Amino acid sequence: MTELFDGYHDNYRDVVQSSIDFSGLPHHFFMRAKADLLGILIAQRLDTNRPDMLDVGCGVGSLHPLLHGMVGRLSGIDVSSASLAQARADNGRVDYREFDGRTFPFDDASFDLVTAVCVMHHVVPIEWAQFIAEMRRVTRPGGLVCVIEHNPYNPLTRLAVARCEFDRDAVLLGAGTTRKLMAAGGLREIGARHFLLLPWDTRPARRLEATLSGVPLGGQYAAYGTA
Repeated sequence: MTELFDGYHDNYRDVVQSSIDFSGLPHHFFMRAKADLLGILIAQRLDTNRPDMLDVGCGVGSLHPLLHGMVGRLSGIDVSSASLAQARADNGRVDYREFDGRTFPFDDASFDLVTAVCVMHHVVPIEWAQFIAEMRRVTRPGGLVCVIEHNPYNPLTRLAVARCEFDRDAVLLGAGTTRKLMAAGGLREIGARHFLLLPWDTRPARRLEATLSGVPLGGQYAAYGTA
């Protein structure tokens, strides 16, 4: 995985954009949707307004400019040193660190919010439980673990994954599987929201999509649980 993503550090956004060009939407639209959803979860599930956050598998840090003012201390880890070098160049205030793909380089209970955004489908399925366990380990009691993933039951999502060069070996997992992994890992108050159902960046579309978040049709989903 390290060699795979090192090879895309300087054109990661372009490769992703080419995989979703058929939608007529820019990559930024999808990143903004993720940031907005994280903002909702912070407001609903955490006691702090600006949580300390760890982004696992952060890549080139595309999400991080959208989190300014939403979180406090922001850290990102990735197995790709080349991707992290690009992330550091673009986001000077974020603490970026390399990790070995198994053990996160932080002490227990270091963060209020730990996320993995479109990362687990790159993890070998036999290691999914360990991955969730590490997310929980570095989350403070009462903090939130959040996994954002592709919805394998959405045909347009499957098309985008099939078109993406570095998703060729991806193993997609549905929200039900992720919730079960979280429960087995000791997380509590587990929930899920589907999003990116409507391809329009308008306020009415966003409101309608929010009412349909429980319907497993959106292009992606967030599964989350309390540590």
